[in-house]
Amino acid sequence: MKKFEYHIFSPYRVCPLGAHVDHQHGLVTGFAIDKGIDLWFDITDDGSVHLESLTFDGIVDFNINQPSQVKEMHWGDYARGAKYALRKRFDLSKGINGVIKGSLPVGGLSSSAAVLIAYVMAFAKANGIKLKPFEVAQIASEAEREYIGLNNGLLDQACIALGKKDGLLFLDCDSNEYRIIKKHPDMPDFELGIFFSGLTRNLVNSDYNLRVFECKTAAWNMLAYMDQPLKTFDKTFLRDIPKATFEKTKIAMPARFARRAEHFYSEYRRVRQGVTAWETGNLKLFGKLSFDSCESSIHNYECGSPELISIYEIMRSLPGIWGGRFSGAGFKGACIAIIDPAYKDQIERELTARYLEQFPEYESTFACFFVKPDDGARFV
Repeated sequence: MKKFEYHIFSPYRVCPLGAHVDHQHGLVTGFAIDKGIDLWFDITDDGSVHLESLTFDGIVDFNINQPSQVKEMHWGDYARGAKYALRKRFDLSKGINGVIKGSLPVGGLSSSAAVLIAYVMAFAKANGIKLKPFEVAQIASEAEREYIGLNNGLLDQACIALGKKDGLLFLDCDSNEYRIIKKHPDMPDFELGIFFSGLTRNLVNSDYNLRVFECKTAAWNMLAYMDQPLKTFDKTFLRDIPKATFEKTKIAMPARFARRAEHFYSEYRRVRQGVTAWETGNLKLFGKLSFDSCESSIHNYECGSPELISIYEIMRSLPGIWGGRFSGAGFKGACIAIIDPAYKDQIERELTARYLEQFPEYESTFACFFVKPDDGARFV
């Protein structure tokens, strides 16, 4: 590969607590990890964008000055999405010539958000635009919602842009206030296990967007039953409705909507408890809450394939695992776990054997990885 002037590392992310609630303005936690996306690039003065990938086939060519056209359902859409969101705010005249590569072939770590953040940072650099990390996260999130078509919240982008290797990100997706909670000196060492089911997924084509609409419908039901004025769907969020209202109205609404709301309110409580556990160095309780989060994801949010549920159930029975849950939206993809590094070999051996006994068809694609928290997206 030729030598480029600039190099951005944009990490993948994991969310131990705060599942499926960012789009309802809930509370979330997360880590950036030490695996992610590398983007090497030079700046082009004529506005041309030329991208090659060491991970996917094909090349991408467009001009930064031209409005983004219809999506091509190709990996280049993420670069076009970043350009689309930046052009709403800034004049862009310079492009990039670059190469991009991902370091883990795993779904559920928000590789799409990592890619978008890398492109936003690269286009901003090329055009002399100075952005704070949170601004990068907001622009990348807007690109994913409005151009890519995934109705996400801010969790993924915030972890990737703001993460710190020695702390946990705690973000309120309603106020956008956040803080990094440093690891307690008494907390034992831990690493993060990533257990890839072997089954890939695409969130835009999964039930992800459907679940978002179900949450909003639950909120509408509550407002209607309480004879409160309704807002438009895009401005309706469970966070705006007190839990007491849910307790009064849940019996009256269809059960599936009540389950989605139950997950939101119980996850809000778990994140609050988890933050206190983290602040006091209680990794055992923090891990248990992460397991409880996954349990609610299965039964209340109703996500998780048979493969992911199998991995989760095996995880619960293994020594050396404090907690864990589905990673990402929980449709195919991977599970993540908070683990004692001393048990790594045993965890990988037992998990692999027991999972492949149930799903031998994934023998060539199932994989275990062990990673550590890392700092957020940055120029290398």
